[in-house]
Amino acid sequence: MPKTLVILAAVLGVAVLAYAVPAIMLAGEVPPDTKVAGVDIGGLSPEEARSRLERELRPRATRAIEVTAAGKKTRLEPVELGLSVDVAATVAAAMDGASTPVGVVRSIFGSRELQPVVKVDEQALTERITALAKTVDRKPKEGVISYQGLEPRTAMPKKGLALDRAAAASAVRGAFLGDGGPVELVTKTLPPAVPAKEVREVASTTARTAVAADFTVTSGAREAAITRAELAAGLSFTGDGGTLKPVFDAKAVAPGLEKRLVEEGHLPRDATFKIVSGRPKVVPARDGKGIDDKELGTAVAEAVAAGERTAKAPVKVTPARLTTEAAGKLGVKERVSSYTSNHPCCAPRVTNIHTIADIVDGHVVKPGETFSLNGLVGKRDKARGFVEAPMILNGRFVDDVGGGVSQFATTMFNAVFFGGFQDVQHMPHMYYISRYPAGRESTVSYPQPDFRWKNDSKYGVLIKTSYTSTSITVQFWSTKRYEVESQSSARYNVKSFPTLKESGPKCQPMSGVEGFTIDVWRIFKRDGKELRRQKFTTVYQPEPKLTCTT
Repeated sequence: MPKTLVILAAVLGVAVLAYAVPAIMLAGEVPPDTKVAGVDIGGLSPEEARSRLERELRPRATRAIEVTAAGKKTRLEPVELGLSVDVAATVAAAMDGASTPVGVVRSIFGSRELQPVVKVDEQALTERITALAKTVDRKPKEGVISYQGLEPRTAMPKKGLALDRAAAASAVRGAFLGDGGPVELVTKTLPPAVPAKEVREVASTTARTAVAADFTVTSGAREAAITRAELAAGLSFTGDGGTLKPVFDAKAVAPGLEKRLVEEGHLPRDATFKIVSGRPKVVPARDGKGIDDKELGTAVAEAVAAGERTAKAPVKVTPARLTTEAAGKLGVKERVSSYTSNHPCCAPRVTNIHTIADIVDGHVVKPGETFSLNGLVGKRDKARGFVEAPMILNGRFVDDVGGGVSQFATTMFNAVFFGGFQDVQHMPHMYYISRYPAGRESTVSYPQPDFRWKNDSKYGVLIKTSYTSTSITVQFWSTKRYEVESQSSARYNVKSFPTLKESGPKCQPMSGVEGFTIDVWRIFKRDGKELRRQKFTTVYQPEPKLTCTT
């Protein structure tokens, strides 16, 4: 054999031995000087390496990650994020390629620093980030224009906020096995669709023009007006598609318009009752024509948006609110309460008391329903027989159409009180009026203050009214649940009244009455046993003694 070949074979043999010997020695072990996240697993068997990693990485793998988004701190647990260390895959990665020539050389002369293989439950991660986003996200608040009286009032728009969910998921994945944070998450600002500048412009122009005059609603040859005040009470401007658009809630005005736009004989008539020989008897219902308040609201809003002052009333066939069959199942069978209040004869206010009593007479309040006096009667007007009479406004007596109807509200309040039904809204008069029971009375005006009560029984309630020239009576017919008694405290915190003089053609003298506070308890009983008590506290201001001078 030539000498050159002998030398080449020797060199090759040495190389083979140089590779084979370490390869055999390292077989089945993690290469020396191999670290995973700072944990040395070099020279260990796979089983030993897995055990060491599980032991050493567990504190970091279970450490909560503190994140901050929009200034709010939250601790996120790795288990709920679906993040964990895949120890077996990490050890396999550490041993991968260790028996190759390159791997042997690296094991002899070098070292390796590996990152753990992280297992991610993508669904769990998404769900947790989504839940976090719900605590951070804030929709933009669009500007709204409403009215205080006839004056536009603005609620300015506000920017919204949204968590960048993809970036948040990436950030918490990167923070896993770290020192626990805090990690600042990225949020994005969401602008409102309508900028503040446009809200101000609409408030100073369109919103003022919209209530500058009464609005006319027509049906055939008939027409009726929505007053400026009624229009402003139901009108608002809200963001829609990048612009502010008018919205009108016609629920409050629809009943009054309906009575003026639809002939009396064509209006729907609810089933009601008449009292025959002391027993309620059903009067059948009748379907008719009525106004859809939602469609009316849309029609008025569209007209306002177009700068118009009239709209057609959406009159359509309307079923009775209470059918004959349903009325027969309401349990209206006996008188459960009655109250009568007295007044001097023949003043203009008596006309208003009789008019409102006629409107309410025969109305049926269903189980669970809340009765609103203003909602049923609407704005008091001359067209329906109301006249000008004194009422209290800003601490003085003034004449107004419908003045005096608070006597009816007070009478009904006492029927509610002794019938055991739920008081929802009542407001006592500013001054004590001697013809009313102290602490058991209610004023009313339109649109506020209203008088509202809830039929919190499982039976219907029939309201019957009657009157003489000096009294008004309200009766409730239903199924009796309670015996109700009233108990009053002595008057306390008594305050003397001032003496004043004023002049002017509209001045009306005031007699002067002391102010005081009084407590009234409503006592609920059944079979003579007290069940509970309800306390009403009323504070009356001193009514001035006012002399009108010329």
